[in-house]
Amino acid sequence: MKKNFNRRAFIKGSALAGFAGIAATSTMAGILTPGLKDELAAASIGNNAVKGNIGSAETKLFFNKNGKFKILQFTDTHYVAGDPRSSRALENVKEMLDLEKPDLVIHTGDVIFGKPAEESLRQILTPISERKIPFAVALGNHDEEYDKTRKEVYEIIRTIPHSITATTDGIYGVTNYALTLASPKDDKISRIFYLLDSNRGATIEDIPKTYGHIHFDQIAWYREKSRIFTEMNGGVPVPSYAFFHIPLPEHKEAARDDENAVLTGTRGENVGSAKINSGLFVSMKEMKDIQAIFVGHDHNSDCSVYWNNMFFIYGRFSGCDTVYNDLKPNGARVIELTEGTEGFRSWIRLKGGEKIQDIQYPDDFMRKKN
Repeated sequence: MKKNFNRRAFIKGSALAGFAGIAATSTMAGILTPGLKDELAAASIGNNAVKGNIGSAETKLFFNKNGKFKILQFTDTHYVAGDPRSSRALENVKEMLDLEKPDLVIHTGDVIFGKPAEESLRQILTPISERKIPFAVALGNHDEEYDKTRKEVYEIIRTIPHSITATTDGIYGVTNYALTLASPKDDKISRIFYLLDSNRGATIEDIPKTYGHIHFDQIAWYREKSRIFTEMNGGVPVPSYAFFHIPLPEHKEAARDDENAVLTGTRGENVGSAKINSGLFVSMKEMKDIQAIFVGHDHNSDCSVYWNNMFFIYGRFSGCDTVYNDLKPNGARVIELTEGTEGFRSWIRLKGGEKIQDIQYPDDFMRKKN
């Protein structure tokens, strides 16, 4: 365990420019206007139907014909077009997709790590698109650091075929949106996936310059969405999961609480959270819907921690040698939901095919805790 690893010094010395970009032409997945219950048109995307109207911030997904829904989480691919050190990330993405055949891919940020941003984005995300799998991205802190702004990076991603990446206007950040999962039998929403933009760096004067935080207006947006979904569900919160890049301060607190936390997997470095606690975790507890938080950012960690009735879960480093990475081989996290069943199953698939940390949440953690 490398608790004192200096990630900032490594990353500063590792950025590498690439080559010129390529032109963008493609389509966008259907989107459902948030908070409305209008009659929707269905469009086939991959193995699922995605219903909606183009242009807003919510996509409706459905369990597959086997009553399952499998999410493949990539994180920290740090891809640079034309850089031979990036080949391991691209190979990993292709292998994970072919081994797991997911219903949805969620990338929790730091997709790229150098210029040209557009070509880098298209090369690392196109294998998902080519397999006609819907995919969603929550941007990381590095994605805007090259020759495109954060909004321009989002605009490129949304044009790649089968991208369901979206935005919500009027609040901080770019990739703030919700995905809903429903039964194809009765169209009833049974899960909600909130993707949030954890932003780039500290923005408040007199706060040490460090990693970004999720702002108050983003939290207010989440609370209002949660309230609407709870109301639509007869006053019962809908089981939900949050996906974003930078861990919360509570990730750090949970990792240090040996008495009250249950941990499985590898914690290979100190938690790289923001120094600002904007209160998202408290809001999640008050709204009573978020059951697990999935993040990336800390390349040497792939652990799951159960603390204060919340799962704090890292993805598996999916990247390459443009950045530090001691957690080898690379791979991806898988989250599998079963229609009519509470909780979820999750495992890590390693490049080469090995499966590790195959856990049923929350049952296996309850046994460990007791």
